Amino acid sequence: MGEGRTIRIGIDTGGTFTDVVALDEGTGEMVTTKTPSTPHDPAEGFLTGVAKVLDLIGADGEQVSAVCHGTTVATNLLLTDDIGTLGFITTEGYEHILEIARQSVPDGYGNSYFWVKPPRIVPAHRVWTVGGRLDHTGAELRPFDEHGAVEAAHALRRAGIDTVGVCFLHSYASDAHERRMRDVLAREHPAAVVSISSEVLREYREYERSVTTLVDASVKPRVARYVAGIGARLSRVAPHASFSVMKSNGGMLSAEEVARQPITTVLSGPAAGALGAGLIAQHAGFDRVLTLDGGGTSTDVSVVVAGRPTLTTEGSIGRYPSKIPMVDVVTVGAGGGSVAWVSPEGSLKVGPRSAGADPGPLCYGGGGTEVTVTDAHLALGRIPPHLLGGEIPLDSDAARKGVTTLAVELGLTVEEAARGVLEISAWNQANAIRQVTVKRGLDVRDFAVATFGGSGSLLLCRLVDILGLPVVLVPRDPGNTSAFGLLTVDVRNDYVQTAVARHDNLDPVRVTTGYAAMEDQAAAALDREGFARADHRYLRSADLRYTGQAFEVRVDAPGGEVTAEFAAAVVALFHDEHERLYGYSYRDQPRHGVEWVNLRVSGVGPITRPVLPVLSQRDGGAERAMSGRRQVCFDKWVDTPVYWRPDLAPGDVIEGPAIIEEYGSTVPLHPGFGATVDPYGNLLVRR
Repeated sequence: MGEGRTIRIGIDTGGTFTDVVALDEGTGEMVTTKTPSTPHDPAEGFLTGVAKVLDLIGADGEQVSAVCHGTTVATNLLLTDDIGTLGFITTEGYEHILEIARQSVPDGYGNSYFWVKPPRIVPAHRVWTVGGRLDHTGAELRPFDEHGAVEAAHALRRAGIDTVGVCFLHSYASDAHERRMRDVLAREHPAAVVSISSEVLREYREYERSVTTLVDASVKPRVARYVAGIGARLSRVAPHASFSVMKSNGGMLSAEEVARQPITTVLSGPAAGALGAGLIAQHAGFDRVLTLDGGGTSTDVSVVVAGRPTLTTEGSIGRYPSKIPMVDVVTVGAGGGSVAWVSPEGSLKVGPRSAGADPGPLCYGGGGTEVTVTDAHLALGRIPPHLLGGEIPLDSDAARKGVTTLAVELGLTVEEAARGVLEISAWNQANAIRQVTVKRGLDVRDFAVATFGGSGSLLLCRLVDILGLPVVLVPRDPGNTSAFGLLTVDVRNDYVQTAVARHDNLDPVRVTTGYAAMEDQAAAALDREGFARADHRYLRSADLRYTGQAFEVRVDAPGGEVTAEFAAAVVALFHDEHERLYGYSYRDQPRHGVEWVNLRVSGVGPITRPVLPVLSQRDGGAERAMSGRRQVCFDKWVDTPVYWRPDLAPGDVIEGPAIIEEYGSTVPLHPGFGATVDPYGNLLVRR
């Protein structure tokens, strides 16, 4: 083993597999592997992956400098409504804020008479109020009711409620009352885990801030236990490694900080995938790319422009709105483990339910009893009779038997039933792509699509036909792109301060003070992460709207002194962005005033990104990579060549029908399609 080596490891834990990438920072050597996830104890699959990848790269735990992790713990708790028993403390007179919520009705107002609001995250009988009142500037109108706060703490303790969210009116302007409430809880109910809104989300709109705070509180105990448990076991294997976790905003955070801000990890894995695929596509010459991450349970789609994923603060996790900054990802239940089923009306459906890793598809032989997308691929010969280069054998007979039973129920042939399962899954993925493009005013034909994840590239030829895509890029080791993305991520913390003001009355001193306070917070956080002040970067932005509008548009803001020129430059960017998003602006109509709503700062601690190597060309053509032939059903059964992707080289061209296999993924190339290998080893697939 090489002396003085420095190894960085990225680990993305998914529903079915745990993906691992190790990078030797000295030589640039990178190795990838996968291991089955262990839902009963995620740490087990995590540490198995660490041991496996260290063996492959020929290093030991002493040489590991950093481990970066993408986790779905918080996401899964929210998607399954596993939030436990919560208590809520709010301002006196506002106890029904969660019940009232917003007037939005799913599927439009035509559904108003029939839609029933889902249960609130905290039922009314577990809501307590405390006297005291601030105005929108943070000035105190009524003093904090210490006696009422003590009574609320005692009531929570008597009720056995140990997880509490606190959100007082206008606490985005001043956190004084919330901090006093937290002190009372610490004194009177020391066992309670508490989240206060002024630390979770310093932004107005009380309902969203309340729910975001409660979501943070609900996942805090289990995320803290999960991170602490892995950290303790990892320290025995890799004693010198820092341990950090991917955040939803496309940044990284140390495990210690994550325990304080668990809600920031809710879209951890998908964010890493979008960043990794965006970086790979940018190197390949594609600045506008849609990323499609297909796993065992779901498919995640996002938009990346110039290597930067689109961010949003209007997201939700399950049925819970969340205003924290997150990579704008649309998720659909269309993965390799998605279950095919017949509705009561006799229609074939696929997903969103998944067989996951346990019991898994029929062909895994793990006790699964239902046909999945993976079984349909195997029954048609589109994937090999094994996964991970032979480590996991697949039972083709079990898959075909299951598809046969489904076909009989539907009155179809086996091939028609299997193709039907895949067609529905492809349309589910296509609809996810449409949600991030067509529904947001973007033309899908202006983008390349990067497909990755274990199942992300299996249906790419159908997606080209359905959506009219110009080109699809499949990275090397696509099953590990999310884990690779974890090695490309800077440390990033986001801060927001609501400061509503008309542009023509904007107070430069107030804006300067707001930005300076957040930059101080960002600096302190980056100091704790070990970054020298000279390496700190502070990115400013602002949310603006036209007077009378209910929602804002975010634009970048320059650094430096806040002057009239600064404000004018931000407003000009706002007009441009509003016109890009909605097709119009009021740039030349001064009667439509502009309002500043929120000031934002992102504190960034940059890391050294891995360098993507240019591969050497090799003699001969793609025939050198041919590993055999087998019968595959596209529209009909065809004797199809099979290629081993690691033996392909830049400039190689493959014409369909063909199957291109590698360790963690397969690309079925339909008749009429061609694939070219680019200098970085990516496959570029076109009609």
